[in-house]
Amino acid sequence: MHKTLKLAITSSQAHDELYLRPALEASGHTVRALGALSIPSDVEPYQDFDAVVSFVGDCLDAATFEKLAKLGVRLVVQRAAGVDNIDLDAARKLGLCVAHVPTYSPESVAEHAATLLLALARNLPQALRQVQQNNFKLDGLLGFSLHGKTVGIVGMGRIGQVFARIMRGFGCRVIAHSRSPFQIEGVEAVPLDVLWREADVVSLHCPLTPATRHLVDAACLHAAKPGLVLINTARGGVVDTAAVLDALEAGQLAAYGADVYENERGVFFRDCSTRSYDDPILQRLLAQPRALITPHQAFFTHEALREIAASVVASVNAFASGARTADFLLA
Repeated sequence: MHKTLKLAITSSQAHDELYLRPALEASGHTVRALGALSIPSDVEPYQDFDAVVSFVGDCLDAATFEKLAKLGVRLVVQRAAGVDNIDLDAARKLGLCVAHVPTYSPESVAEHAATLLLALARNLPQALRQVQQNNFKLDGLLGFSLHGKTVGIVGMGRIGQVFARIMRGFGCRVIAHSRSPFQIEGVEAVPLDVLWREADVVSLHCPLTPATRHLVDAACLHAAKPGLVLINTARGGVVDTAAVLDALEAGQLAAYGADVYENERGVFFRDCSTRSYDDPILQRLLAQPRALITPHQAFFTHEALREIAASVVASVNAFASGARTADFLLA
């Protein structure tokens, strides 16, 4: 048996009512949906809560953690794999426990990366625009086949491995670079410079760390094979967006498909159709005809949401019972 906790779901969205909230309430916990944690003063409604179920758009820095700890919060569970928005050192110093969801439906993210690639390869965004204007000509829609192309993968965790198998199914040569050893039939491990030099397509599946921030920059793109298609379903900060835009406009980069953006906080997961936002880089990116941007939805499948809910519940129950699980970053 475990104690029941009072939980706050931050940055609450309608889909949190599908699986997450019912799963937490089924375990006996009291749950309340609250807004995003963007600045430290946003914590005021969190008085008397035991735990916070956070999301990647929340800013969990040292100042926010200090206020949360004073209000009585003892646990933060991030309902995502990435924790680059969380100051883990600050949490550790304050004695807060932090958990995350280390893996969930890698197929969901890998399939979305493949979707972005296929849409760009066959010019589907442009085709949709033309058809909606009753233009059924083929001008501007000439694409390319994936079969026989060399696909490079940066990061061979669970998602990268699934993506590799998908690309092998299309008849691609697959090369990969990863900080951890891997063995997948038909996938060749190569140094990063070789990957950029030989790949027709590069898909990013690495975490955002100090070492990978702006891994894709102007120098990297300049050294890449001309006409490269770049796919990013990892983290926005892995890519220098301004450098990508310059490479697109210069023709060095043929296309860019991304589900993430380095300055997405405060914009993604919100309806900005009736309010403006000051981000000239994002506006320039959205206006680029050879860029396909989706709003951080790669994870957004029924399968993934069920697995995320189950992992969050397991972490909350483990904390409530005094146990610890492998999902805890700080114990």
